[in-house]
Amino acid sequence: MIGVGVDVVDIERFRRSLERTPSMRTRLFTQAELTSLAGRVDDVPGLAARFAAREASMKALGLGLGAFGFHDVSVVRADSGAPSLLVVGTALELATEAGVERWHLSLSHSDSVAIAQVVAE
Repeated sequence: MIGVGVDVVDIERFRRSLERTPSMRTRLFTQAELTSLAGRVDDVPGLAARFAAREASMKALGLGLGAFGFHDVSVVRADSGAPSLLVVGTALELATEAGVERWHLSLSHSDSVAIAQVVAE
């Protein structure tokens, strides 16, 4: 195992940030992620969990916020519904240098918080 990262996001605080700065949606999330959540009544909990996944992946690599671009890590879902990470660009280069061969991702949210746990193996 290379590392473990966990991040928690307050959903209402994240909602207020998105309302204040609508361009955050496209700055933080890939078009595929936005499209995958478009049918939900409230997409903010899902977006908050995906934001947490980005931060947790940086932590799993032993890095801090800003180590790579937000579009370098995104969340995709298998047909079964299981989430996984799509890692590209600088994030992929850093992961390769660290010896990461596989990622594990778990996402969850309640009414108030979203959480992501990432294991870099």
